[in-house]
Amino acid sequence: MSVLLSVLLLANAAYNAIVWPQFFKRVKNDVRARDEHGAYTAFFRVHAILIGIALVLALASAVAGIWGLVAA
Repeated sequence: MSVLLSVLLLANAAYNAIVWPQFFKRVKNDVRARDEHGAYTAFFRVHAILIGIALVLALASAVAGIWGLVAA
């Protein structure tokens, strides 16, 4: 059972590592990301923080998945 959970954690990490950077590119190019002076808006900052958190969780999932496979 622990091998299955480890593989699931690694799949989760891979999915998040692929999806979130692509989403960040779209957010960065969105017209709402910058104001008329070119400064980043709250829209950009909030999304950047949420994506950063998602990527940190993906890293934690990867570490836990690898740890689970090594321990099995």
